[in-house]
Amino acid sequence: MARRIVGAAIGDCVHVAGILKFMKLATEEGYHTTFLGPAVPVAKLVDAALETEADIIAVGYRLTPEVAWELLAELRQLAQERGLADRRWVFGGTPPVAAVAQEAGFFDRVFRGGEPLAETRAYLQGAEHVSGTRRLADTLLVRIGEAAPYPLLRHHYGRPTLEETMTGVRELAEARVLDIISLGPDQNFQEHFFHPEDMDPQASGAGGVPLRSRDDLLAIYQATRTGNYPLVRCYAGTRELVKMAQLLQQTIHNAWAAIPLMWYNQLDGRSRRPLDEAIAENQAAMAWHAWRGIPVEVNEAHHWSLRDAPDSMAVAMAYLAAYNARAQGVKDYVAQFMFNTPPDTGMWQDLAKMLAKLELIERLAGPEFRIIREVRAGLSSFPVDPDRGRGQLASATLLGMALRPQIVHVVAYCEADHAATTREIIESCRLVRQVIDNALAGLPDLAADPRVQQRKDELISEAELLIGAIAEMGDDKSGDPLVSPAVLAAAVRTGLLDTPHLKGNPEGRGDILTTIHHGACYAVDPTSGRPMGEARRLELWRQQFRGYE
Repeated sequence: MARRIVGAAIGDCVHVAGILKFMKLATEEGYHTTFLGPAVPVAKLVDAALETEADIIAVGYRLTPEVAWELLAELRQLAQERGLADRRWVFGGTPPVAAVAQEAGFFDRVFRGGEPLAETRAYLQGAEHVSGTRRLADTLLVRIGEAAPYPLLRHHYGRPTLEETMTGVRELAEARVLDIISLGPDQNFQEHFFHPEDMDPQASGAGGVPLRSRDDLLAIYQATRTGNYPLVRCYAGTRELVKMAQLLQQTIHNAWAAIPLMWYNQLDGRSRRPLDEAIAENQAAMAWHAWRGIPVEVNEAHHWSLRDAPDSMAVAMAYLAAYNARAQGVKDYVAQFMFNTPPDTGMWQDLAKMLAKLELIERLAGPEFRIIREVRAGLSSFPVDPDRGRGQLASATLLGMALRPQIVHVVAYCEADHAATTREIIESCRLVRQVIDNALAGLPDLAADPRVQQRKDELISEAELLIGAIAEMGDDKSGDPLVSPAVLAAAVRTGLLDTPHLKGNPEGRGDILTTIHHGACYAVDPTSGRPMGEARRLELWRQQFRGYE
């Protein structure tokens, strides 16, 4: 039997935009809706609820709280007298009037005007509510499905003390602005949790929360079991990744793993692992999660762009990251697209790069390898000025919506100056939600720009050249060269994969020079000093390493 809703603005209130939006969403969710209009007498609304056999009665009022109290008292009495008290009554109004409606204790749900569309849809879909709080699934894939078409919001959080972090995650959960809290632990935890004797006491709390025991993780997770019960996840660690994976799954029920392919070793100084050993261990961590059906993100491509690698290299590495995840048996792959990296990247060039990554990754997709799209703004692109930071966050979010993401990784507007407080995270999430609401209402197809498509195709072609060159480095002993730790490490050590930031690194070369040209990052030809494409770069590399084994 079809579900029915009747709604009206009552009393003298003629403001109907909010209730009409609610009714429109209800229609999209399959309800039969009857809208009575503005300034409807309470008795007329009750009569219509009986006549239409409404399952939900929607009441709108945006005027004086004192008058609202009288109207709602009359409404409640009539509903009880005529046998409608057990129906689902919902209210929408300004925050002061909504507070009166909440106090009346009559409404199943009170909307104050700031709720995200996804929350309203969840209510209409009959999602579980406890004291007006939206309860969502405790696994990533189901939660994505519940929120669709709205993307989940994620933010990182980790303060210098355990107590402050526990208080903060509880506040974030109760604010109900985030779907995913990503714990940011300090480097001592990431590298030395299983070897506390190697920890540097002076670095405790540097860069994140100083987690030192299993109980610390359990306590933080328990602190999130309120509000909208957000999913929780944590950095993968930079040493003994499989043991770390077991710990995180047993304590915080890690929503998904974020593991690099090439990094968190001597290449970036995040641990002492040699490059080839790190690649093999990273792959083993991917396989551990894959065996247990846990989604995996290989946060690889943006690490190269953060170090000013050419855009074509970042695109190639996005493909290799997904390729390696699939090879390790991963079924649900979180593909992260970090915009504004390097920070001087132009907007249309940025979109072209991300579309090129996505198109290559989607070549691997199928029933056994599903792609989950996650977008975020690049941290290094944020201005120190908080107002300009807000603008950057809004701008990057809108551009990212062109990829139709299922997850938006929010970066607080203040992060260029200091680690965000809970208040600043909540403000940033609300800003992002408004951008997403606007985009979902009808965003022009930014990807259709001919310049974007031309650059995307160019980047795909160049990335294919680089991937092919890596494959050529394999031999009969290496098996599939694109997943061989020895081959991948050799690609870095010979400069086939290179960034200017690797100069003087024991595992890399740092010989490459790059430049931003018309908003895109290119390698520089050492003979002419001009930007060059991947074909020319590979030609020079082969001349230098001809006969490499």
